[in-house]
Amino acid sequence: MIYPELFKQLEAVRWSMEKDIPWDQFDGSLLSDEQAQTIKMNAITEWAALPATEMFLRDNRDDSDFSAFMSVWFFEEQKHSLVLMEYLRRFQPDLVPTEEELHQVRFEFDPAPALETLMLHFCGEIRLNHWYRRAAEWHQEPVIKAIYETLAGDEARHGGAYLRYMKRALTRFGDEAKAAFAKIGVLMASARRTAQALHPTNLHVNVKLFPRDTVQSRLPDPAWLEQWLDTQIQFDAVWEGKVVDRILHNLSLLMERNFTSVQELNRFRKEITVRLAARAAADSAPA
Repeated sequence: MIYPELFKQLEAVRWSMEKDIPWDQFDGSLLSDEQAQTIKMNAITEWAALPATEMFLRDNRDDSDFSAFMSVWFFEEQKHSLVLMEYLRRFQPDLVPTEEELHQVRFEFDPAPALETLMLHFCGEIRLNHWYRRAAEWHQEPVIKAIYETLAGDEARHGGAYLRYMKRALTRFGDEAKAAFAKIGVLMASARRTAQALHPTNLHVNVKLFPRDTVQSRLPDPAWLEQWLDTQIQFDAVWEGKVVDRILHNLSLLMERNFTSVQELNRFRKEITVRLAARAAADSAPA
């Protein structure tokens, strides 16, 4: 099992909201109303770990190891929401999300292939790590800078944990896992070609609720994310390139094949798809 080791590793570096966040360094002159609003939106977005956990537990009923790890991931992700809300409670109490605003992002996600979802969230952790690092640079107020730096570290560790389960999946499922990981990898590393930010909270997940079936669409300001990325933290092509590089680097290690571009990864995806189709045809052929 992977969970017991991950629990020890994550427990060893777990931060304390009271002791490790420098609350006494707050400087209100360095926080604008515009910035405070984005903190509120991120607090609500992080609350969406709740429906994501419900999805993971539902779609991984046959995997108690991974489901147990969800206890740690869920705790730490909800803690992200809590520390952002605590910041607002102390310094901008009028912007603390209401219970109803939080509850709006709790809705059912349609079932999806577990391997693809695993890869999707692995890429999401990489992307969020980079978003939060950039947010820490954008903010000048010391406390929120420290909070975003802390959250970025958590997201990086979560990505590493998902990677452990991806390695296990390759051993268990072989080409099926490779095909799923390559498919989602091509999607998530192609953000420069899409109009929307490619993160799990910005993807459609419930056809019956469309178009209000993304986490971002259910926030008080559904358009905030694009503005935050494009004009506030200025998550530009250089930063997006860092995300793509990390995805390709990790997939290269995982697949034991060097991917220097999304195009190379896509060619690999096609190779695996052809191989799986040939195998399926051979298995279904009459004896």
